[in-house]
Amino acid sequence: MITNSDEKIITIFGGSKCPETSPEYKEARTLGSMLAERGYTICTGGYLGIMEAASRGARESGGRVLGIVMNQFKSEPNRFLTDKVATDHFYDRLQNLITRSVGFVAFRGGMGTVTEISLVWNKLMTGVLAPRPLILVGECWQGVVDAWKANLVVSEKDLGYLDFAADAGSAVKVINERTGGAQ
Repeated sequence: MITNSDEKIITIFGGSKCPETSPEYKEARTLGSMLAERGYTICTGGYLGIMEAASRGARESGGRVLGIVMNQFKSEPNRFLTDKVATDHFYDRLQNLITRSVGFVAFRGGMGTVTEISLVWNKLMTGVLAPRPLILVGECWQGVVDAWKANLVVSEKDLGYLDFAADAGSAVKVINERTGGAQ
């Protein structure tokens, strides 16, 4: 898998169990389409739910879709990927999802999504990753982040690394502002 050094990749995280009829699936599909139309490459974990939705939207709009898949998983990747990178371990998969990207968007998901957000957020806070957007899409995230703030050691400065978006259009606006747009 060859990447162009000028390529701008956005990684999209979210639940694998979100059905096609869910609002999150529809928003992720819209986001994939909107980003592809603006020249971004979409990167996901490559399987179902939000990953499929974002991949589908991008592919239907003629975009490039990179799936970071796991050799340990028995299920097949979604059919909308244009390229795949196979990994052997979760950490390798996470590193591939993170290091290639100029920005991140997360939709509602489970503990896998929380793990992905937490790792990106920690890498941004510690300076391991240069500043880039980490956008949480949907109403669910404010309550989750408020609970973290109330029950964990999370400062206002830490919260400054997060962006919140109500929908795909708002997320694209943040991405364009923070990444300078795609080529």
